[in-house]
Amino acid sequence: MPSLTQRVLARVPERVRPLLVRHRQLVKFLLVGSGCFALTLLMNYALRLTVLEHKPVVALTVATVAGTAVSYVLNRRWSFRSSWRRREPLLFLLVSALAIAVNVLPLIVSRYLFELREPRVGPVTQEVADFLSGMVLGTFAAMLFRFWAMRRWVFTRVEQSLGTTGAAGPDGWGVLGAPVTPAETGAGEGDA
Repeated sequence: MPSLTQRVLARVPERVRPLLVRHRQLVKFLLVGSGCFALTLLMNYALRLTVLEHKPVVALTVATVAGTAVSYVLNRRWSFRSSWRRREPLLFLLVSALAIAVNVLPLIVSRYLFELREPRVGPVTQEVADFLSGMVLGTFAAMLFRFWAMRRWVFTRVEQSLGTTGAAGPDGWGVLGAPVTPAETGAGEGDA
């Protein structure tokens, strides 16, 4: 029975599949990040509309920390599938702390440097500025930093059981779940 990834890839246009397989780590990272973004967004607004109504930076920081914890588990087990190293959690925490600072910095600049907050601007302008600076710009900058830093320092040892790019399993499917053709594996080239 094909896995969920195999079923999804079977529905993707054939000309796009090789690109997804080639960049599977990035695709998985972006899928995990999308889910964690949604979690952060929901938590941020839940906190801002209730207990942290007048503390948007604290609300975003708390929500980002929660999203980061979920992303560690998902990225380690699925996106990067790394062999566990003793110092991995510490490195992840350091990279994540820096990424949280990168995430929150645009909101701090928007609110306190540009003063896009009440009473200088209206409530709608304040909320739009907070969303664009904190959730959009901050999250995008932090995502770029996280992907680079996670690959560089945290998840550096990939599990051996994954095989190589384009390697087919016994069922003829590749690592990401795409069917592997002889051209991708090099079979048939120079074989006689």
